[in-house]
Amino acid sequence: MNHPGRQTRVLAMIMAGGKGERLMPLTEQRSKPAVPFGGKYRIVDFVLSNFLNSGVMSMYVLVQYRSQSLIEHLRRAWRIGGRIKQHFITVVPPQMKAGGGWYEGTADAVFHNLNLIEDFAPDLVAVFGADHIYRMDIGRMVRFHRERGAEVTVAARPVPVHAAKGFGIIEADREGRIRGFEEKPKNPKPMPQDSEQAFSSMGNYIFNADVLLRVLQADAARTGSHDFGRDIIPSLIGHTSLVAYNFMDDEVPGLKPYEERGYWRDVGTLDAYWQAHMDILGECPIFDLRNSDWPILTDTFDGPTASFAKARIEDSMVGQGSQVIDAEIRRSVIGRNVRIEPGARIDECIVLDGTVIGAKSRLRRVIVDRFNVIPAATEIGDDAREDRQRYQVTKSGLVVLPRGRAARVDLAPTGR
Repeated sequence: MNHPGRQTRVLAMIMAGGKGERLMPLTEQRSKPAVPFGGKYRIVDFVLSNFLNSGVMSMYVLVQYRSQSLIEHLRRAWRIGGRIKQHFITVVPPQMKAGGGWYEGTADAVFHNLNLIEDFAPDLVAVFGADHIYRMDIGRMVRFHRERGAEVTVAARPVPVHAAKGFGIIEADREGRIRGFEEKPKNPKPMPQDSEQAFSSMGNYIFNADVLLRVLQADAARTGSHDFGRDIIPSLIGHTSLVAYNFMDDEVPGLKPYEERGYWRDVGTLDAYWQAHMDILGECPIFDLRNSDWPILTDTFDGPTASFAKARIEDSMVGQGSQVIDAEIRRSVIGRNVRIEPGARIDECIVLDGTVIGAKSRLRRVIVDRFNVIPAATEIGDDAREDRQRYQVTKSGLVVLPRGRAARVDLAPTGR
């Protein structure tokens, strides 16, 4: 597969077409990977940063639903390459195959772009999702793949059995060889060595390029969902050298002692999205965004430093260009160019870019999408019955405000 003395050629195929229906209304006008996170990032920035920090500079980003916001973000934030042909991040929209219509599944999306893989001629193809919050050294997974002589490697991590129903569950022996795989089972099988945990697929795969081409062509000839988890991986068991890479063995530089080892979150629901924001806050966050050895990269923003006048702020993050005037913020993430007026109180909230929060307003456990203007003395999050009449409220009581209509001129270039 690899020529002596030549570095392994790895091509990344990043699946960024998810609808993110459970994140509505945040995904009303954007795809899930384009949803803002952490006051300055988009969710897609995490997987792209992991590849770049791992030294993988060749990436195709496959987009589909409500993709314009994501495309604009990638154009602004992820312009790499130029004279070096192997350094690129290229957006690939659906090619509208002969039969017309959208991609039918994750495997179908890659299948209809096999020409990109054949033209690049990689040794390995990394097929990764674009909608998770985590850090990962993909180089370690590549080395594991080669050392084991694997043809396909699946990234996996232990999760509590009670929370494992939404994942693909792996049965692996002590050597990591995959002996069974079930996508989203009703009764997940626990790990033999730990009855409280199930071994869950992260939806990230490394394939030998020739194997990927072969299995995708075979899958395309069959009926089915054409999905890596539901179709491809189960079909390989017993016929292919298929191994699991335990994400708990992964390690990136700069990890702090107080951080959660193997931190990985699927922020596919509003409650999970909110909780992941709470995880980045405080003196010792379990996922610390301040890691100069493994930075999460995104687009630059030319606004001024955030400013505070008589403000009281506890365990919070406030983005560039924001202005807080005689207001109180507690355990919240505030985006860029947000204005919080006198007497306002913000508690455990996520407030996205360009929002104005009026004087003496009270917000508690609220997600505010971009460009909202909240009138003075508004109270959200204290009266569940009233909130349900006016807003979308999750089962846990989170209140979610959709994107506002009055886009601020100074933030318009940053997209939706």
